[in-house]
Amino acid sequence: MLNYSIRAAGPDDLDGARAVMLDTVYRDFGTGYVPRWHADIVDPAAAYLTPARHTLLVAVDPGDAAVVATAALDSRGPAHPPNPRHLAESYPCGETAQLRRVYVRPGHRRRGLARRLVDDLLAFAAADGGYRAVYLHTDPAVPGAEPFWRSLGKIVHDEREDPGGGNGVVHFEIPLGR
Repeated sequence: MLNYSIRAAGPDDLDGARAVMLDTVYRDFGTGYVPRWHADIVDPAAAYLTPARHTLLVAVDPGDAAVVATAALDSRGPAHPPNPRHLAESYPCGETAQLRRVYVRPGHRRRGLARRLVDDLLAFAAADGGYRAVYLHTDPAVPGAEPFWRSLGKIVHDEREDPGGGNGVVHFEIPLGR
């Protein structure tokens, strides 16, 4: 594995982080930028750098110093709607560390970056002391996403099993002290 640098994002990292995030929502999700889902991508500083209990991590390629992966954490639990009501009630804002934007550029996948980023986010959440749960949701249509998250946590709701398939999203809880 290359000797990637993983660090908390600073102002100089935001353009590179935003590019990784936007490329992912267009290429992997096929949705493109949707303001109600992706507003944090446009202003990651306000979403992750300013609030004390939030963070945005970046992985930087040692060769060209480009941001090649991102991972974020915030204190907002899943909102209802669009998520099922029982998830919003089980993972309330302020008590829930929600993992977001764990994205790795295709040429840098399968090198342990996502796992390292998630481990650092979990350490951040544990050090905060105020989180009682770690939650995330994923699109199982993205290659490798569901098996990756299954290796780290447990499914708490699979919308594919809902009448009509819901949004097709799979919701996970990751142990805080893993």
